[in-house]
Amino acid sequence: MTAPIALQLYSVRDVMAREGFEKVVRQVADMGYVGVEPAGFPGTTPQKAGQLFAQLGLEVPSAHVALPLGEDKQPVLDTMAAIGCKRIVSGKGPDDFKTMDLIAQTCDQFNQSAAVAAEHGMQFVIHNHWWEYEKLGQRYVYEIMLEQLDPSILFEIDTYWVQAAGRDPAQVVEQFGPRAPLLHLKDGSTVKSDPMTAIGDGVLDFPRIIEAAGDHVEWLIVELDRCATDMVEAVAQSYRYLVGEGLARGKK
Repeated sequence: MTAPIALQLYSVRDVMAREGFEKVVRQVADMGYVGVEPAGFPGTTPQKAGQLFAQLGLEVPSAHVALPLGEDKQPVLDTMAAIGCKRIVSGKGPDDFKTMDLIAQTCDQFNQSAAVAAEHGMQFVIHNHWWEYEKLGQRYVYEIMLEQLDPSILFEIDTYWVQAAGRDPAQVVEQFGPRAPLLHLKDGSTVKSDPMTAIGDGVLDFPRIIEAAGDHVEWLIVELDRCATDMVEAVAQSYRYLVGEGLARGKK
């Protein structure tokens, strides 16, 4: 079963700042994307965004929000309700994984977040960058994390950052299996300082990565953090490549 394709709206944040949230989301829907993954709501509210997504028939498989803890707990829960989304995606910065003690503290926060999510009928998902796939001593940080995380926690594997850290994203995706129902796809050189490219124009082997995910992957989510070419065209080109090659399912 070919997984549907979504766009992480962080990709088009700069375009939204110029042209408005609604206009850009409508463009994304017109391209054929099945879903969107919000990461903030520039120029609008979660309530209005949720109404727009519903009007356009866009699914919201997941959303990037703060950890649902402390003063952020209720705003996160309210946001998720407003957009009709059940998967809270979050993560932490590189300084939160530099020692065993810091990893333990971070995993404790993730476990607390997962408990809050479960209490409200949701799931908690961790999104990675490259620092979780580097070594601390003789072991990879993510392997240390897996020993300390609640087994209910899922993962949104950013395949680009896995490769940027020197790991094989296909092997990592296969290792996680059903715990990684969401994949972030971006392309480029995987040199951390370089801009990204449209999917298909860089070095990642997406047919192999998606094959490794098998039936476990539920959504393929395009996310270009930055791009040397026009972002809207890169997002459209990424859709055309993934759907045209039969790697993802779109609406067109």
